[in-house]
Amino acid sequence: MSEANWYVVHTYSGYENKVKANIEKTIENRHLEDQILEVRVPMEEVVEIKNGTKRQVQRKLFPGYVLLNMVMNDDTWYVVRNTRGVTGFVGPGSKPVPLTETEMMNLGINEATEKVEFDLQEGDAVTVTGGAWKDTQGIIQSINKAKQMVTINVELFGRETPVEISFAEVKKM
Repeated sequence: MSEANWYVVHTYSGYENKVKANIEKTIENRHLEDQILEVRVPMEEVVEIKNGTKRQVQRKLFPGYVLLNMVMNDDTWYVVRNTRGVTGFVGPGSKPVPLTETEMMNLGINEATEKVEFDLQEGDAVTVTGGAWKDTQGIIQSINKAKQMVTINVELFGRETPVEISFAEVKKM
C-alpha cells in the first residue's frame, strides 16, 4: 500500500463543511477509513467587531478548499472527485499534487514536527530562554498545546503586554 499524503480539494464556495460531512459519510459507508485518514476545513479564530461589540468567531482559513490526508488510488480519487460540491483536486489537469513538507508546516499540519513535553500550567512563573525575549520573566496566562505556545505577560514601556513564546523557549523559575 502506498503512503498517505495531504491533498487540497476545490469546492463550491460555502460548501466546505457539507463536502467534509459528505466525504466522511462516504468513508464510513465504503469502509475507506484506512485510505482516507482525515478531512479538514482549516479554521482560524478572529475577533469581529459589529455594532461596537467584540466577539470571537471561527472563519475559514481557505474559503472554497478542503484538505484531505489520504492514500491516492483510483477508488479514493473517484470517491472524492464525485462527492457533491467538489469541483476537483488542486493540481495540473486531473492529476492531484500532494502538499510538500514546507507547505504542510506553513499550514500547521505537519505530523513530523517535534512535540515538546510541557509540564507547566497557567499561573506558573517562567523565564524565557531564547529569542527576542531572552531572560525575560513572566507568568503564564494561557497555554496553546496545538501550536505549542504559551502566552506570558511581559512589561513593555511600563505596561503589561501579552507575548506568545514557544514551549521550547521557556523554563520554570
